[in-house]
Amino acid sequence: MSASQLRLRPNTYVDSTRLLAASRVMQGSAGVEWAAALMATPGNLERLAEEGFGGPGLAEARANDLVLAVRAASTVEAERALLAGEEALGKVVEPPSTGAPGRRPRTLDDALALLPGANLALISVPGEFAALEAEKALGGGLHVLLFSDNVPLEAEVELKARARERGLLVMGPGAGTAVLGGVGLGFANVVRRGEVGVVAAAGTGAQEVMTQLHRGGLGVSHVVGVGGRDVSAQLGAPMATAALRALEEDPRTRLLVLVSKPPAPEVAERLLAELGTKPAVVAFIGLEGSPPAPAGVQVTGSLEGAALAALRALGLPAPDVARGLARVAEERMGRLPPSRRAVRGLFSGGTLCYEAMVLLAARLGPVYSNTPLRAGWGLPAPEGGHVCLDLGEEEFTRGRPHPMLDPLARLEQIQRAAEDPATAVILLDVVLGHGAHPDPAELLAPACAEVSGRADGPAVVAYVLGTELDPQGYERQRRRLEEAGCLVPPTSARAALLAAALAARRPALAEEPA
Repeated sequence: MSASQLRLRPNTYVDSTRLLAASRVMQGSAGVEWAAALMATPGNLERLAEEGFGGPGLAEARANDLVLAVRAASTVEAERALLAGEEALGKVVEPPSTGAPGRRPRTLDDALALLPGANLALISVPGEFAALEAEKALGGGLHVLLFSDNVPLEAEVELKARARERGLLVMGPGAGTAVLGGVGLGFANVVRRGEVGVVAAAGTGAQEVMTQLHRGGLGVSHVVGVGGRDVSAQLGAPMATAALRALEEDPRTRLLVLVSKPPAPEVAERLLAELGTKPAVVAFIGLEGSPPAPAGVQVTGSLEGAALAALRALGLPAPDVARGLARVAEERMGRLPPSRRAVRGLFSGGTLCYEAMVLLAARLGPVYSNTPLRAGWGLPAPEGGHVCLDLGEEEFTRGRPHPMLDPLARLEQIQRAAEDPATAVILLDVVLGHGAHPDPAELLAPACAEVSGRADGPAVVAYVLGTELDPQGYERQRRRLEEAGCLVPPTSARAALLAAALAARRPALAEEPA
């Protein structure tokens, strides 16, 4: 019989990266059948109950309480796994040296006392507490990167109004990426310093543009992520506007790049009106038609288009990202059975998923999703329909790490897509950089190789977002996926267009403008 053991540590908040590390240590212990380190959120408590864990202690647990749970073949093995998990947490939770040995700040005020020159607070706490902590930081004169999500819209409106009054930035909620003064925050890639300032209401959109610029020979001065809702009609782009003004005044920044899904028309007009003092490129992803823009401002509808336009604007040759892809498509489609016509996109990056759906829908028709482009394109999809899933959304991350942190979360989805006789292409993104898994290709490659090795199976198209400076190694990740039989295009847009070409049996689609 199995033995279940549980440890509850009240008021011990641990971020998802550290929870993942402890979970893996426990899962690798001898005799362990199931194990997890997680915070006692309502969703995670439901997950624990489904796994057979309960009792009075858990019933009273709150979102800021840490839980370690193990089910193993014996009580001794379960206890050993728990000890290993606690030891792992002890290693990763220890704070950096602050000059005060043994002192660990428990509040924002404590942290400021230890680092009085700080000018920014990165906040990553459960959403119900995030706005309060952000307000404290603003009150202390700090800019805020609000990594937390599930912050109510009305709270965001109030926070950003206060920030504008005080001349401060609130980046977020749900702001996963920023690079300020060369320092990466959240999910950030390692790119050279340079002359391009990026403002983005799209996390992986910012990452895609900055890495494309780096690989093309440019660098970035700053990347300011403002959160996806900032450009909504309800918010009116207060932080995007403030960030653009700051970059206009920054002597190091020669070119501005603005990245967003298409805002409300009045917000788009306001943002474009902020531009014109310096050359600028605007990527409104999926934009239909080009709104009037000031002289020196180029508006594009894709992330690829923005990066290429920025390279040209600063006098660098833009790479031919489409060259040879039609031939690649023609060679691979010869192995696809006639019945395989559908694209199955499995994304860790929400913006990359959105851009792929825009490009696929323009060429293949409706694309169904948990984050649909249009009404009526939600799930479930009709039999044989094209599907793109944003696996970073809450319904997929409840009780488990984000897919950028843990690529294993996609393995089951890859297998399911491969077994569907309608699937022609499995489309993946692999995001590198700080905060992401240390070797995602190594975990994904065996599953991709199994799919690609089937005589009548679907193709696997995998895009790698990153640079050679990222800790995972861009070329090494690409090479590992190619060895597994994946087709690895040079941009996220090209990956979507290659998938469309394979599904439609029209090679030329892979080389169309994005």
